[in-house]
Amino acid sequence: MTENFFNLDNPEGGIQRTLAEGVNTNIFVGDEAMLSVVRCDPNSAGSIHSHPQEQWGVCLQGSGVRIQDGEEVPFKKGDFWRTPGNVEHGIRVGPQGTTVLDVFAPPRDEYRKAGSGFGV
Repeated sequence: MTENFFNLDNPEGGIQRTLAEGVNTNIFVGDEAMLSVVRCDPNSAGSIHSHPQEQWGVCLQGSGVRIQDGEEVPFKKGDFWRTPGNVEHGIRVGPQGTTVLDVFAPPRDEYRKAGSGFGV
């Protein structure tokens, strides 16, 4: 039963990917959804991209700017957002860095393995 329990501060059991320079994630795959704990270095950025899966994100710490469908929205700890499938989006991270928890439904096939890039 413990194979289904995890901790945000311990990436053990997750799939590691480097999404961009200074943007790293640990991914946890379920049957119908996927969690991605994204840790971003200060002043890093995730490129504009899209995918067919719906994505929800919540800022666990730090701040930045969420770029979504051409709009730039500042965010801070506690803010969360929804990104419908096929909507272009990216991130610019603030000077203290940030940690974001992303939820994808359904799971992204390209995130089922370790590697680099957004997989699109």
